[in-house]
Amino acid sequence: MIISVASGKGGTGKTMVATSLALSLDSENVQFLDCDVEEPNGYIFLKPEIKKEFKIYLPRPKIDIKKCTFCGKCASVCVYNAIAIIKPEERRKGNVLFFYQLCHNCGACRLACPENAIYEEPEEKGELTIGTVNSKMFFAQGKLRPSESSPVPLIKALKKYIKSDKMNILDASPGTSCPVVQTVKNTDFCLLVTESTPFGLNDLNLAVKMVRKLGVKTAVVINRSDIGDSEVEKYCLRNKIPVLLHIPFKREIAVGYSNGIPLVSLFPEYKQVFKKLFHDICDIVEGKKA
Repeated sequence: MIISVASGKGGTGKTMVATSLALSLDSENVQFLDCDVEEPNGYIFLKPEIKKEFKIYLPRPKIDIKKCTFCGKCASVCVYNAIAIIKPEERRKGNVLFFYQLCHNCGACRLACPENAIYEEPEEKGELTIGTVNSKMFFAQGKLRPSESSPVPLIKALKKYIKSDKMNILDASPGTSCPVVQTVKNTDFCLLVTESTPFGLNDLNLAVKMVRKLGVKTAVVINRSDIGDSEVEKYCLRNKIPVLLHIPFKREIAVGYSNGIPLVSLFPEYKQVFKKLFHDICDIVEGKKA
């Protein structure tokens, strides 16, 4: 099974829930993939033993300007508008500009060039870290290279480690942008973590729309559930979204979190709570529970 843990906004306790769920299950059957590659922090709580680290490279298009006829076919085939053609004039040389922040490394420009003027060179996108937690649980995280604009290639590389015979827990980035969509896509279930505030409700609504667009089953965990109002509960009731867990506000949880101590280590009784959460998720995935 593949469970993604997401949130419409940052600061809801998403990673706290994801790591607590992972630590409450049979470690030998669990894989934890930290797909928040712009700011991974699951390792702070899981404290994995790192086995290996390696770079991820993707092809970056380059131009041999001597071969280029400035026909513009490369620019016309690029759906991301990452190429601009400056055609030569009487007093100006022609040029081809690549906007690499927009480039998705698809290779279409190279294939479209009739003069074979476009070639590719490998470019570092980030790195993957592989390890184990307590010598049993598989752990992997991605870390985006500074200045890189798209986390999606790293998330794709991470998701290659998913094993169908294991329980895969994917900790997504906050929000509802491309990296979250890439993480949640093709998972069996998405657990949305929110808080009972107007901001929490607003961003939960966006996250629910995203998950439903992807066709992924979902349910909600409300963190700090005794602070704020009841509007999140009412929203979930109206939209027939199960609320599987309420986590009340406790200063000890906040202090422990800031010191990298997992919730289930501070309060061991929560292991049974997260085991029940897992069984409820299984029932929803299998159609035994609405």
